[in-house]
Amino acid sequence: MGSLFRSEEMTLCQLFLQSEAAYACVSELGELGLVQFRDLNPDVNAFQRKFVNEVRRCDEMERKLRYLEKEIKKDGIPMLDTGESPEAPQPREMIDLEATFEKLENELREVNQNAEALKRNFLELTELKHILRKTQVFFDEQEGGLNTTTESMTRALITDEVRTGHSMGPVQLGFMEKSNEREDYYPCFVAGVISREKLPAFERMLWRACRGNVFLRQAMIESPLEDPSNGDQVYKSVFIIFFQGDQLKTRVKKICEGFRATLYPCPEAPADRREMAMGVMTRIEDLNTVLGQTQDHRHRVLVAAAKNLKNWFVKVRKIKAIYHTLNLFNLDVTQKCLIAECWVPVLDIETIQLALRRGTERSGSSVPPILNRMQTFENPPTYNRTNKFTKAFQALIDAYGVATYREMNPAPYTIITFPFLFAVMFGDLGHGAIMALFGLWMIRKEKGLAAQKTDNEIWNIFFGGRYIIFLMGVFSMYTGLIYNDIFSKSLNIFGSHWEVNYNKSTVLENKYLQLNPETSDYLGTPYPFGMDPIWQVAGANKIIFQNAYKMKISIIFGVIHMIFGVAMSYHNHTYFKNRLSLIFEFIPQLIFLLFLFFYMVLLMFIKWNRYAATNKRKLWRNCFLVILIHLFLSAAPYSASCAPSILITFIDMVLFNTPKPVPEGCEVYMFGGQHFFQVVFVLVALSCIPVMLLGKPLQIMKQRKHANVQPITGSDAEVGMSNGQPAAHGAGGHHDEEEMSEIFIHQGIHTIEYVLGSVSHTASYLRLWALSLAHAQLAEVLWNMVLSIGLKQEGWFGGIMLTIVFAFWAILTVGILVLMEGLSAFLHTLRLHWVEFQSKFYQGTGYAFQPFSFDAIIENGSAASSAENE
Repeated sequence: MGSLFRSEEMTLCQLFLQSEAAYACVSELGELGLVQFRDLNPDVNAFQRKFVNEVRRCDEMERKLRYLEKEIKKDGIPMLDTGESPEAPQPREMIDLEATFEKLENELREVNQNAEALKRNFLELTELKHILRKTQVFFDEQEGGLNTTTESMTRALITDEVRTGHSMGPVQLGFMEKSNEREDYYPCFVAGVISREKLPAFERMLWRACRGNVFLRQAMIESPLEDPSNGDQVYKSVFIIFFQGDQLKTRVKKICEGFRATLYPCPEAPADRREMAMGVMTRIEDLNTVLGQTQDHRHRVLVAAAKNLKNWFVKVRKIKAIYHTLNLFNLDVTQKCLIAECWVPVLDIETIQLALRRGTERSGSSVPPILNRMQTFENPPTYNRTNKFTKAFQALIDAYGVATYREMNPAPYTIITFPFLFAVMFGDLGHGAIMALFGLWMIRKEKGLAAQKTDNEIWNIFFGGRYIIFLMGVFSMYTGLIYNDIFSKSLNIFGSHWEVNYNKSTVLENKYLQLNPETSDYLGTPYPFGMDPIWQVAGANKIIFQNAYKMKISIIFGVIHMIFGVAMSYHNHTYFKNRLSLIFEFIPQLIFLLFLFFYMVLLMFIKWNRYAATNKRKLWRNCFLVILIHLFLSAAPYSASCAPSILITFIDMVLFNTPKPVPEGCEVYMFGGQHFFQVVFVLVALSCIPVMLLGKPLQIMKQRKHANVQPITGSDAEVGMSNGQPAAHGAGGHHDEEEMSEIFIHQGIHTIEYVLGSVSHTASYLRLWALSLAHAQLAEVLWNMVLSIGLKQEGWFGGIMLTIVFAFWAILTVGILVLMEGLSAFLHTLRLHWVEFQSKFYQGTGYAFQPFSFDAIIENGSAASSAENE
């Protein structure tokens, strides 16, 4: 089979490169993305490898680029991304890149430092401006007739000893030359700015530490001030503290220092304050001009860097990836040749050799590279080629487990079975159309959407599975037509094949009426495609009919799906030449599944085919005509009331029970010889269990005893090479290394799991019926309890009501029935594939092929950079 159905055939190669050409050759292989290198220096520390200095230089360049990117994003400058991937620079170009990045970083840091110093100076001047304005109000209280308050505050700060013998005349704050008393006892003040959130604690500390001998006035600064260190907006308040004495002055300043309050000089004389305010305003204007010029220069530097930043990142990451890869190589004894080992796809060896030649020509080396295939017993990596369509389906399979090397790949079959089983649970023409249109929109706009490279994980999941969503929607539309269900209503495309022969009064007066298929109520032929729309109005037995129908088709699809999975194991056993597993596992497993569960499916088809309401009971059992029909046509007319239960029939078959008596005129069995065939089927199926349990271990034991006398040769050997490739683990190719007790235990577990799993897996497919029923009932509930309310209203009010109700119904439909029910059906479909289908043949014990690819490295680097920025 081709690579679509199995992973690519891989081979281990040894690569010899001239030291001068190694960089260019590895660069070409990175652009190709088809080579997975092995580490030939696993015991060597990362800091002791040959190219560790080059890797460190690349790390330093990446650090500088991340710094530039951070500054560019801080200013909101868009970075040019052409989507192109420049080639990896030559080693000599690293010096130019380092010089460019060093110059940019130093220039930007210098500009930032200058800007921060200017902003800090601007902040200090702004705070001083606010202090001069706010404190002017405090000092103007004396001149505005508010001397009484000021006098009482000042006198409270002067001790009794100083006031003894003196008159209580007016006092001037801070103007000590107007009094004959000692300067140490007259009030002084300090002014400053503090963060508004610290002000209450600051005030309490002043009161407690100074024992109430200070007076604090404060006023809020309305506009926030920018912190120059981090750019945050901070709300602050101006304060002025009055006190007396050097001891309190020292204490107040220490408290201000502890609360990180900034103190500023504030002159006492009004003329000095006005002069200082004018000087501050002049300096602020000059600073604004200088700051604007600084910001313009910084912006020009960042804009120039933003044009090339993406390309610089790509170049640096490519250089770093090349040197990381070269660190995996070995040097030969002459120190002139690098030796590497790598896994490569066999079909791409010629392409790889051409890339190596291009790299050699670019480097100017005269010695061509050498690529030799090696023989190995190691399991190769698993490599499945994918495109944008199959990639999402392959990801579903790999999420369960990476396929063992060269075993059957379920992804091609999942492309059909996954959306189909989903649609069985999600069958609705309207809901499927919504999902299909959403998927189609993403497919049509995929280039533009992919270029956006958003970090939203939910959107990336939807966009990555756009083809799955589209196919699930299309298949749901198909099953919706089969169910004749569109938003819980039916389409009468071909006209119903049932007729109402009652008169109008009978229909209006009776709540329940029956249409008898034995009469002219039924036209005799079924609806051409899907369910007849008459079932939409059959409120009494609609669910009963659909339950029986959907339950049976769920079992039918499930059994066919499992049989197909067992059939897939045949191709695995034959490819790996595993004769024991073919004889003692595949054949008994298939027989067990066919003779029990596929037989149950056949009974369903026989019941549908043989039993009908138009058939009459055989009341005259000895009638010669009936006997002739029974003998020669083998299709005796069986009525609907004689139809047996398939579940009861299957249980009686497995337990060897005698069928219960049937009504007069009915046949006990559905066809002649049914009892005999059922007994044979059960006995043969039960006999397969010991074959699965003991056949393979006993045969391995026999082979080992024979090997003690004579070595095993030929194609039946359990280990070694198969067509130049190692036999895959998990396919029966490693039993020679196991103890016999382990083989018996493993085979016993495998047999019990299969036998019991056949029953539980068959029942598990009933989730198709359950979710389909739930989806249909939820859609009907939404229609009857929401939309029908708006449809029943009349007049202009009805139009408004219908618009509101329709919007609410549409939101619930998309949110619950499409998104939530769709996600539920998706998860159940995924479980059916992982557990019920893939467990029949899929080992999933391999490891993925991870080639050295620049595209993958750059994509992962961009994702990691985005995560760090967040």
